[in-house]
Order: sequence, then C-alpha cells, then structure tokens
Amino acid sequence: MKEYKYKINGLKFTVGVGDIVDNEATVEVNGVPYKVELDRPAKQKQKPALTQSGKTNHGDKIVEKVAATATKPAPVATGGQAGAIKCPLPGTVMSIDVAVGDMVKVGDKVAVLEAMKMENDIRADKAGKVAKICAAPGDALLEGADIIILE
Repeated sequence: MKEYKYKINGLKFTVGVGDIVDNEATVEVNGVPYKVELDRPAKQKQKPALTQSGKTNHGDKIVEKVAATATKPAPVATGGQAGAIKCPLPGTVMSIDVAVGDMVKVGDKVAVLEAMKMENDIRADKAGKVAKICAAPGDALLEGADIIILE
C-alpha cells in the first residue's frame, strides 16, 4: 500500500492507496478503510521480469540466488508485437549476444541492458530466428523500444 500525507485547510490526512481492481480502489484515510469507485477501469500494465548475474531483484533489496534450489525458469522480457523483444525499461544497451540468423530458444539471453546502474539480462520470450537487430551497444533506449525482431 502506497502512503501519502496531505494537509488540506490546515487538517492533516494520511492516505494509503492499496489494490486497484477494475474500477474499484482500496483506500485508507487516517486509518479508516474505504472502497473508492474510479470513473473508468485502471489500465493494467505488466512489467517484464529482469535478471542479473547471480542476483534477483525483489523490491528494495537484492537477494542472492541459490542455483541449487532454483526451480523456476529464468524470467524473460516480453515484446508487445509478434516477434519483437522490447526494452522493458529505459536504459543503455551493454551488449547484443546474438547475430542475425541465429536461432534462439525461450529463455536464451539475447542482450544485456544497463538500467539504474544495474546490468539486466534480456531473454527471449519465444523461440525463433533472429531476423533483425534494432539496437547496438551504447544505444540509449526508451521503454518499449524494439531490441531484436524474431521470425
């Protein structure tokens, strides 16, 4: 729950905004819970997961991965259009780890992106052949920019 502090006409308010489902939000004002109906449903935006060499980002803390107990497949960066692997957040391309014509499998590392002083592996979300490389090392990309196109 995100918490905000407001002062309105000299009165102090502590407002906590919780989950938003469809067009209804859970809000707490000075400790009193409310259900608030929004004018229209909130847009649900799902961010792709990122990995770092040997570490996983869990909110505000970095937790060391234990390879022997890892049972989930590596997170992947998803592209919005068919075949596109898109930049999941603003950053600088550190390396492109594939070439045009290479075959990739789901979960293969295709690039490394530096964002917020952390290197993040960008992984393929589907198998295919690299048709086009849209970015080069050193390029600064915005969120949603195409990095690689698979066919």
